[in-house]
Amino acid sequence: MKEQSSTSKENPKLNQALAEKYKEETEKLPKPTGWRIIVLPFRMDEKTKGGILMGQDTLDKQQVASQCGNVLAMGPQCYKDKERYPDGPWCKKGDWVIFARYAGSRIQIEGGEIRLLNEDEILATVKNPEDILHKF
Repeated sequence: MKEQSSTSKENPKLNQALAEKYKEETEKLPKPTGWRIIVLPFRMDEKTKGGILMGQDTLDKQQVASQCGNVLAMGPQCYKDKERYPDGPWCKKGDWVIFARYAGSRIQIEGGEIRLLNEDEILATVKNPEDILHKF
């Protein structure tokens, strides 16, 4: 059996450095309070499936029109009301969710924006945000 090349082997030091960088960056995000949820809106690829590069204006319009995002953080009271949510939480950290176009507050961060939504502004969950048609 052939020995794996050094480039295909996992590098524990690199993985550790990436994990620390991710933790450092996520600690900069606002901490949602109460029943609020922080969502990172989905960004389309800069290149279409046919290989056409999209301009920055088009990418910016798609970002504003995006109604799909990834749940980054949830406030401590999210989905705790058993009368309102008898079947449990609608989503959890790491889920891809759909929300209304103008829902929540837009917060500018380095590299883009995040949305601060109320727990009841989540409309649905999806497995893959690329399955949702993003029109602007």
